Amino acid sequence: MKMKTFGRHGKEGFKNLTRNSWMTVASVSAVTVTLLLVGVFAAILLNLNDIGAQIEEDVEVRVFIDLTADEDQRDNLEQQIADMSKVSTVEFQSKEEGLDKLIDSLGGEGKVFESLKEENPLNDVFIVQTEEPEDTIEVAKSIEDLQSVEKVEYAEETVERLFNVMDIARNVGLAIIAGLLFTAMFLIANTIRITIVARKREIGIMKMVGATNWFIRWPFLIEGILIGVLGSVIPIAIVIFGYDFLYTEIQTRFPTLFIDILPVYPFVLRVSALLLLMGVTIGLWGSFTSIRKYLKV
Repeated sequence: MKMKTFGRHGKEGFKNLTRNSWMTVASVSAVTVTLLLVGVFAAILLNLNDIGAQIEEDVEVRVFIDLTADEDQRDNLEQQIADMSKVSTVEFQSKEEGLDKLIDSLGGEGKVFESLKEENPLNDVFIVQTEEPEDTIEVAKSIEDLQSVEKVEYAEETVERLFNVMDIARNVGLAIIAGLLFTAMFLIANTIRITIVARKREIGIMKMVGATNWFIRWPFLIEGILIGVLGSVIPIAIVIFGYDFLYTEIQTRFPTLFIDILPVYPFVLRVSALLLLMGVTIGLWGSFTSIRKYLKV
């Protein structure tokens, strides 16, 4: 396409915005609200995924070695666990290390347990990490059947609940985003449709003098793109400044929080790019579907 022709299409696209100003305002407003909600849900979902990943990384299987097991039996058990296909790492923690950690975790109250060092009642433990967090339950149940194992702990209910909640949150969030995008596309399609009806006679004349289908389509497509871009400006600004404020507040008020949310940069830049891309896409798609359905070219 020549630059002169493209410039002409661009001017027509801008004119279309002012010809039906109220519908344009309604469409831009709909895109703005839609993308703002999408931005909020995207920020929540991305942080949930990251927090879930942080928690999943901490999911481990603690294998308590039988108190009667000797060193050879312990080494054999360690090798059996390490040979399991879905096991990533196996770390040995002696009962002395376990007691020291217990005392340290209790602070001043931990001194009560100092006397246990002479006759330590704890078990030696293998701390097992799986290649995928979802493999934790299967690996734990397999280890339970091995010899020299007294018991296995892996917070079964917590792990299962975590995976279920994460799956539900992802699915619900994606469904809501899809519904919002569909609504915005529908409103943009209606705006373009009104423009087409208003210019029906002009379009008929253009066809009679030999204008191609795409020559007629381009101004409407550009109009849809402009609506999408205009509708993404406010959501992008709110996401950038709002997330920066929220991140600062969380870091200030909860400096010792055991989980971290995603840092401002490059997070807000990625979400902003996503919102702009969505704005352009739903504007373009709304225009295209309207033209295909109502413009007989």
